[in-house]
Amino acid sequence: MSVTTDQKAWNESDRLAALRAYDILDTPREAAFDDIVNLVARVFDAPIAVVNLIDEGRQWFKAEVGLGVRETPLETSFCAHAILMQDRLVVPDATLDDRFACNPLVTGDPGLRFYAGQVLKSAEGLPIGTLCVLDTRVRPEGPTDLQMETLQVLAAQVMSQLDLRRALAGQKQSEAQFRAIADSMPQMVWSTLPDGFHDYYNARWYEFTGVPDGSTDGEGWNGMFHPEDQERAWTRWRHCLESGEPYEIEYRLRRHDGVYRWTLGRARPIRDEAGEITRWFGTCTDIDDLKRSDQAKELLSQELSHRIKNIFAVVSALIALSARKYPEAREFAGAVRTRINALARAHEFVRPHTETSKPTVGSMTLHAFLADLFKAYSELEGLPRIVITGDDATFDDQAATSVALLFHELATNAAKYGALSVEGGRVTLDTRRLDDRFLLTWTETGGPKVAGAPTQTGFGSSLATLSVEGQLGGRLERKWLPDGLQVLADIPATALSRRRAAQNVA
Repeated sequence: MSVTTDQKAWNESDRLAALRAYDILDTPREAAFDDIVNLVARVFDAPIAVVNLIDEGRQWFKAEVGLGVRETPLETSFCAHAILMQDRLVVPDATLDDRFACNPLVTGDPGLRFYAGQVLKSAEGLPIGTLCVLDTRVRPEGPTDLQMETLQVLAAQVMSQLDLRRALAGQKQSEAQFRAIADSMPQMVWSTLPDGFHDYYNARWYEFTGVPDGSTDGEGWNGMFHPEDQERAWTRWRHCLESGEPYEIEYRLRRHDGVYRWTLGRARPIRDEAGEITRWFGTCTDIDDLKRSDQAKELLSQELSHRIKNIFAVVSALIALSARKYPEAREFAGAVRTRINALARAHEFVRPHTETSKPTVGSMTLHAFLADLFKAYSELEGLPRIVITGDDATFDDQAATSVALLFHELATNAAKYGALSVEGGRVTLDTRRLDDRFLLTWTETGGPKVAGAPTQTGFGSSLATLSVEGQLGGRLERKWLPDGLQVLADIPATALSRRRAAQNVA
């Protein structure tokens, strides 16, 4: 019977490496493989059938029927020739085949004549052995189509079994590596099924909590939290399970000595190709020392801020007392006091706040800050006399002092000489983000007619220019229009907030 030879596209070292990657050589017999060779022998009505793996210098049988041995020398192997074929090798009469006519297994005991083998190939296409049948009877007609189809199907089953073994071995190795890594981490590591059932904790969890292995599986973990945190943690965890959102929460976790420690809990879902969650992996990190340190810093910051606020009040009071003693300085003292009060309002807006005090101040944005600064100016027919429009921006103490001084001066001058000095006057403050710049345009309308720019520059104007150009790194332009003053402040967008500056650097 003619065969098709394969142009050898592999080398022996690669083939042996592929075989040994299955870690199957010299393992005990297994029913799954024994059943296959028994079935093949019955289908072919042959006395001998083997799952044959070609090792270096030997052929080793994972399963065999009719031989009674687990390996034989490679020199007498039919299968060593079979793996050189494209898919299979069929020998109807070995005595008529030059490759096998002088083989001791043909010329002597047991007197083999017929051979049919289907090549076993690894996932990489490398031949590692055969599923074959042998007979002592000549079969000139060869095997039937059904017999060869059965041989091919069962050979595929052999490879499925081998691939499954390799996959399970790889999974065990991966699990062992994961556990080794997880147990070496300083964080507590845990994992759950898709429904949130906790089925794994690393060694650090048991070391920290001191509970017996397995005692916090399922839903037992929640009992380790401080009673005041349990419902909050449950609510957040259920929400994440339902929505698939990442889990993050701070809670107090009971240590083995009974002390509750602040802990940061985080978890992320693992999804398959279809997007379905297959597991959750999470960590618990002891942040108690960090949290207490942050609380101490916050307390100190609030104390310092409170003292600064008191200093503003004391300085303002001293100026008022001095003005009473020196009436001729009353106007100057009033101007200084209003500027100090503007600085105090800026400080009040950006100083550290508690959860109780924060709502009274508003959001940390430019528009919120300016709206608070302009509260002192009356409304006209229920409408604000200073209208803020345009783009809002993140705002913090980096720019608060300079912005407060600038717009305090503009509002004060408008109230004395400009649009706010008459009943129908108004001011529009438009804020616009243009690429990496932020433009603030102050426009007065409805006030006294403007004849032109003043001949002298006052202290307030110099202070406004210094605030924009010196402190904010921008440019200040004044236009003395007939309908009222217009002031354009062109500043870098990064000047308003440390956060935005850091994002731009990153």
